[in-house]
Amino acid sequence: MRIGIEFVPDKPIEKLVTWTKLAEESGFDNVWITDHYNNRNVWSALTAIALNTEKIMLGPGVTNPFHISPALTASAAVTINELSNGRAVIGIGAGDKVTLSGLGIKWDKPVSAVVESIKYMQKLTEGSKFKHDGKVFKVKNAKLAIVKKEPVLDADGNPKMKDGKPVKKGPKIPIYAGAQGPMMLKMTAMVADGILINASHPKDFEIAMEKIKEGVEEAGRDLKEIDVTAYASFSIGDTREAALEGDAKIVVAFIVAGSPDVVLERHDLDLDACNKVRGLLGEGNFKDLPDAITDEMIDAFAVVGNKDQCIRRIEDLGKVGVTQFVVGSPIGPKKKDGIKQIGKEIIPYFKK
Repeated sequence: MRIGIEFVPDKPIEKLVTWTKLAEESGFDNVWITDHYNNRNVWSALTAIALNTEKIMLGPGVTNPFHISPALTASAAVTINELSNGRAVIGIGAGDKVTLSGLGIKWDKPVSAVVESIKYMQKLTEGSKFKHDGKVFKVKNAKLAIVKKEPVLDADGNPKMKDGKPVKKGPKIPIYAGAQGPMMLKMTAMVADGILINASHPKDFEIAMEKIKEGVEEAGRDLKEIDVTAYASFSIGDTREAALEGDAKIVVAFIVAGSPDVVLERHDLDLDACNKVRGLLGEGNFKDLPDAITDEMIDAFAVVGNKDQCIRRIEDLGKVGVTQFVVGSPIGPKKKDGIKQIGKEIIPYFKK
């Protein structure tokens, strides 16, 4: 089980760098930086992180193909890969329809946009030309001039040949799809290196894995090729009560409010209680909001507790196919303490 961590660049870059360096020292495998136009720029943040770390994999978690061209994302990722000595990854999803609409950007054919973007970036990051007449992208001729190509080796370590010449490609940059709906899960499983799923409960992954397996089988791939990632709200403390201090309930409230009724029903949640949470959020009533969050809501939409409780949930996710667990907001009542505790009590358990 790989263990990643998510940071939102709503704080100064210096803090993001400090937190990521601490995460690297604590044994985290990946750091994912969220991409929202109203926060600090994701690629600027990743540049600073790349220059101040040595081992941790890093990338946007996630960008989208509507507010920035996949060509520019590919170029940025190749640059970060160079700065970090081969540690770049790309996370790309459909973005938020409401936010994009507010910017005057049309949110159209999201599944096709993400799938075509992945193919687009795969070609560009490996140094190949890309031509495409798709549902979303009409690309006449795109190619990055900055990709440093190396010979591709076969299983015996010999250069692969084509037309009497060695085949050369740029360094592999894994591309992850941010996916949630059934069609997005299935179609991105056909092309992506990994799938980032905003969920923390095995019930959600049991359903997601069915669609991922459909896509894998249709594409003739091996499921082992895909890093299935749980992008979860998380908070750890010495006790469950301690872990719930801080913003854990507020984060859960936003998840409850944004979840369709079919998801709430999947977890047997009381719809009246959930609508009360929606109402309080709509009113901006954060004073009464924590009391409206039930234990059932927390269990459905977050991983919260002491080390043993957190380990059990991550193990349960592994049993249904999750191969990377991403620690998302709030991490703990105090972010630095949470990172340290995970590094001391959680990561060693999954690395032994």
